[in-house]
Amino acid sequence: MAIDVVCGVIENSDGQFLACLRPADRHLGGLWEFPGGKVEPAESPASALIRELREELAVEVEVGPPLTPVIWAYAETTIRLIPYYCRIIAGELQALEHDQLHWCLPQDFNQLNWAAADVPILQEITARSQ
Repeated sequence: MAIDVVCGVIENSDGQFLACLRPADRHLGGLWEFPGGKVEPAESPASALIRELREELAVEVEVGPPLTPVIWAYAETTIRLIPYYCRIIAGELQALEHDQLHWCLPQDFNQLNWAAADVPILQEITARSQ
């Protein structure tokens, strides 16, 4: 059974999206991702995303429409990655659980080494922005 994981596709007023670099000593360390985390029991995906982004980035977000979920099998587990468009409504971005934060335009996504599960989301964003 897949574990539900949410991620925030955070867009700024310049049309750039927030990429977060996973710490080198963690699973998928050194790869870029959209921020987020596991949905806890009895928690909705949207409320999980609000909690996770508060914990990881010290910001409050407004959760917007979802993108297409991605089923991804790792050696140890399978996840269902549920992406949502988000915008920051309060707080100052801080890299509390990532090594680096980076704003990038869709045409620059391929300059970063992304976690494989995020690639279908990148492709969907790019297709929508053309």
